[in-house]
Amino acid sequence: MKLLVIGGTQFVGKSIVESALERNHEVTLFNRGKTNPEFFKETEKIIGDRENLDDLKKLKGQHWDAVIDTCGYLPEIVKQSSEVLKDQVHLYAYISSMSVYKHLTAQDHLDESGEVSTLTGNELDRATKGVKGRAANEYYGPLKFHSEMAVKEIMSESRSLIIRPGLIVGPDDPTDRFTYWPVRVETGEAFIVPEPKDKKIQFIDVRDLSKWIVQMIEHQETGVFNTNGPREKLTMEGLIYCCQTVLNPEARPVWAEESFLLKENVKPWIELPLWVPTQGDFGIDCTRAIEKGLRFRPVEETIRDTYEWYRNHRGTLNHAGLNSEQEKVLLEKLRRS
Repeated sequence: MKLLVIGGTQFVGKSIVESALERNHEVTLFNRGKTNPEFFKETEKIIGDRENLDDLKKLKGQHWDAVIDTCGYLPEIVKQSSEVLKDQVHLYAYISSMSVYKHLTAQDHLDESGEVSTLTGNELDRATKGVKGRAANEYYGPLKFHSEMAVKEIMSESRSLIIRPGLIVGPDDPTDRFTYWPVRVETGEAFIVPEPKDKKIQFIDVRDLSKWIVQMIEHQETGVFNTNGPREKLTMEGLIYCCQTVLNPEARPVWAEESFLLKENVKPWIELPLWVPTQGDFGIDCTRAIEKGLRFRPVEETIRDTYEWYRNHRGTLNHAGLNSEQEKVLLEKLRRS
C-alpha cells in the first residue's frame, strides 16, 4: 500500500512508520523536517507545515491508499488537511484520544458510545485564535472530538478511521508517564506508590497500537475504536510487582493513602503517574478493537524494553514523577505516621 503519514518521526508516528515499513508498505512523510530529520532516510519526505495551506498543496497530484494523521488537534487545521487530501487518499486515519469522553474518570467499561465533551463556538474560537497553546491544552479532549468530526465531515464516515487511545507507553515515550515506575523500581530505593493497591490502571504499548493501526488500514476498516490495554485487569500493585519481577525484586514500595497524598498537594498523574483519585475503577472498553485484531504484548516486555530504552537514550526523568527531595520528605512523614 501507499501510505501518507503526517508527522512520523516522534514516538507514535515513528512507531507507525516502522510498522508500515516492516510490512513492506510504501510510506511518504509530510512534516516540517525539524524533529528527528535523520530518521527514515530512504523514505520519501515532503517538507511542509500542515498549518500552511500552500505547504499542504505540495501533496496535490499524488495519491495514497490512506493518510495517517498522528498530530492533529485543532479542528480547523485537521479540516484543512482533510479538504486538501479528500481526493488524494481513500482512507483518513485520525489518531484521537480517550480524553474525548466527558465522564472518563467516573465510569468503567466506557465504550465508543460514551458521552463526549464538546465546545461552544466561542470556546472553539478561543482555542484556535491568539491563545492556542494554553487554551488548546485546556480543551484538549473536546478539540480532539471536534477534529474527529472534521474528518468525518470532509471524508464521510465510510472513509474515516478514528482511533481513541489511552495512555500510550513504551520505548521513545517523551513524557515519562509510564517510564517513571520502572526507573523507580530499578533503583532499589524506597519509593511512594499511591493506594488503593487494587485500583485498575490502563495503557497501551505504542508498538501494539501501531501494528494494529497498519493492519486496520490494510483491511480498509472504518469507524471509531477505543484502544487501551492490557486485555485483563491490571492493578497498581500488579504493575509494581511486574516491575520488581523484571528489574529489581528488592525494590521497596511504600504505599500511601490518597488522602495523605492530596493533603500533601501531590499532583495526580504528573507527580505520581497513572494515579487519578476516583471512587472505584474507571477505564475504557476496547472490545471492538480486540474483535478487529488488537493484541497486547506482556506487560513485562513493555517494562523491560521501556527501561532499556531509557537507560540507553535518556538517563534522566524530566517530565513526570516526584523529585527526590520531595519524595524524601513524604517518606519521612509516612514513617512517622
